[in-house]
Amino acid sequence: MTHSVESRFIAIISGALLVVVAPLFTLFLALSSQQASQSIGEHVDVVMNSNTQALGKPLWDLDLDSISQVAQMMLLDQMVHAVQINDTTGKLNVFEADPGAPELNTLEARSQTVIYRSLQGPREVGTLTIYVPVASWFSGLHQIEFAFISIFIIAILTVFGAAVFGNRTMVVRPLTRLTAAIEATRRLGSRHHVDWRSADEMGRLAKSFNEMQLLLEREEKELKRAHQQTIEIYNLTPAMLFSLTAGDTVAAVSDYWLLATGYQREEVIGQHFSDFLFAADRASFENRRRHAMAQCVTIEITVRFLCKNGRILDVLIAEADLGATTTHLAGSLSVMTDVTELKQSEFRNHQQAITDHLTGLLNRQGFEAALDRHIVEADRMATQLACLFVDLDRFKAINDNHGHAAGDLVLQEFVVRLQPMLHDTDTVSRLGGDEFAIVIAGPDAESRSADLCQQIIDMFESPFRIEGTGIRLSASVGVAFYPQHAATAAELLQKSDLAMYARKRDGKNGARVYDPAILTRTREKAEIESDIEVGIAANWFEAHFQPIVGMGTGIPVGFEALMRLRHPRKGLLPPAPLVSVAEENGSIAAIGNLILEDAIANLNRVSRLPGLGNTYVAVNFSPLQFERCLPARLTRMLGEGGILPARLVIEITEAVLMHDDPEIRRTLSELHDLGCRIALDDFGTGYSSLSYLNRFPVDIVKIDQSFVQSLLGGDTDLERKSRMLIEGITTISHQMQCKVVAEGVETAQQRQQLMQIGVDYAQGYHFSRPREINDLLADFSGHPSKASLAS
Repeated sequence: MTHSVESRFIAIISGALLVVVAPLFTLFLALSSQQASQSIGEHVDVVMNSNTQALGKPLWDLDLDSISQVAQMMLLDQMVHAVQINDTTGKLNVFEADPGAPELNTLEARSQTVIYRSLQGPREVGTLTIYVPVASWFSGLHQIEFAFISIFIIAILTVFGAAVFGNRTMVVRPLTRLTAAIEATRRLGSRHHVDWRSADEMGRLAKSFNEMQLLLEREEKELKRAHQQTIEIYNLTPAMLFSLTAGDTVAAVSDYWLLATGYQREEVIGQHFSDFLFAADRASFENRRRHAMAQCVTIEITVRFLCKNGRILDVLIAEADLGATTTHLAGSLSVMTDVTELKQSEFRNHQQAITDHLTGLLNRQGFEAALDRHIVEADRMATQLACLFVDLDRFKAINDNHGHAAGDLVLQEFVVRLQPMLHDTDTVSRLGGDEFAIVIAGPDAESRSADLCQQIIDMFESPFRIEGTGIRLSASVGVAFYPQHAATAAELLQKSDLAMYARKRDGKNGARVYDPAILTRTREKAEIESDIEVGIAANWFEAHFQPIVGMGTGIPVGFEALMRLRHPRKGLLPPAPLVSVAEENGSIAAIGNLILEDAIANLNRVSRLPGLGNTYVAVNFSPLQFERCLPARLTRMLGEGGILPARLVIEITEAVLMHDDPEIRRTLSELHDLGCRIALDDFGTGYSSLSYLNRFPVDIVKIDQSFVQSLLGGDTDLERKSRMLIEGITTISHQMQCKVVAEGVETAQQRQQLMQIGVDYAQGYHFSRPREINDLLADFSGHPSKASLAS
């Protein structure tokens, strides 16, 4: 670089001299040469003119001596180097030359004719030829001019040398030092400075270079410190860090990674990372980028890693693609986290999530997943499945009477008895409560399901021994087959569930296979539920009144409010299916409240008729209606209608009283204290009806219509027993200060016998069917004598 700068400087100076000085010097020499040539020519002309005149006579006379003498005289001139004289006759040829004269071919020959003026006139007598030097560039220069030219050349060379020296001193030297510092920095890696100080541009350049070196030295130290810190962080971070190349070979690993895996650094650097993975997971790791979303910078994958000691770790690898975040880096940086315990915990949690904690069986979630797998296998093997839905009958009574702990023991004992009946390919689950489901797979699923159903039913012939107490119960089993009855797991479980409920409706303690008629009844039930829901919202429910009359007089003393639903399209719907569904889904409370409001309003209208001002209305109450606010609400409703509390009879069944709920007991007592009367409906059909007369504030006892119908059924023994029961109920009720009402009186003979027994009041078709309030009011208003019914 130094020689190049100096060479270019010399070339520039030389070029300047060639462009400027050389043309001027050449012009000077050309002018001097031209002047010298002109001067020589004039001098030669003079010499030749004077000598041709002097040679005229000798040549005419052929005087050789005179001619020679003239020639020698001419050689005395410094411009003349040789003389040649010839006469026209050719007799004379005189040639004289200077002894030190150069070769004739290097001289310029000039000739002139010699004329002699004779008496006869001018005559050409010969030719004079002289040889003179050729005029050159320097021939016209004098000594002083040569001195001046020499001084000029010396000055130019001095200036040239000074410029080269100055360039070498002021430019080349600092550049050489700068170059040496840069080269030393490049070769040695250390920051060298330029030892040069001046106030010119080179000094400023050296100063800037030194400052730049200081800045770079500081930044280099910072970079080295940051790099060292990065390496220390990479190695000391308590996480398994590793870096991969673009080809998934290991480029770097942290110390913690080596500590956790047991490998040495030289054992893993340069190796393909998938070689350290469990064989079954290598393909998924190599295809991880293919399955990652395009906009994802970080890829996460869980694989099994093989440690050096053979231990297998479940690891979560979070990989950041460096090429996605920067253009000058290739490969990836990954964090490997040991999730073995987490995976095991997830497995345990999953098992707990799909396992029933009480029996150890699958729960509903686990069973549905297992059922899906069974269906896939059945499709593959072209076989069928049988799904058994088992529900324990009267299990709620065990919890109520013996406690939930005893109920849990019964469930566990049931599972113990069931297990020996199952094959390894069967799957059993506790769906919840006392409901179980069993899947039977294989070509003989249908026959095995029938055998298993019978074994389950027979199982309950032996009582369950719980804490020394024998507990008897039974089971209802529903069976559905795949693919005959269902196309999916959920549908198969639903169909077996429907078959089980159908078995319960048919009397429990048995098994039933699903058939389409069950689904029809289920749809009918769903339609009834929909009608109830819409009917409550649209107020389609009405309270129809059936008179309760004096047994002897036939005059109405009250009315029983019976629920009816008037559908705008279907008309008046029968109450029994509605009540059954409403009690099952819990909507009976809302219906009861609507009937209560309508019954009180209807009683207010009936009270305006002659002779009916003191009649009462009996309203059936479900257990769900006995809320804490019921007494206050009834007080408000009776007050708004101007009806005395004694004119409201609250009818309850054994279902309300059998649990002896303190809340219901307290509410009944408050209603009785308010003045309302309490009627016990369907008396004589329960387990312990007589005890209710003593434990609850009962005012009216209603004899169930089944006893009334048996009075004249044609069976003498049954008639006798029914009469005895009615007489006993009536006697006991009267002793307890209770009035007695006979339900379902349809004939005059039944009325006559009930009168003989001493029953106080009666209701039934013999007196009147339940009537819509407007029809009832029209009937009684138009015919006042109707106040006495069937008299």
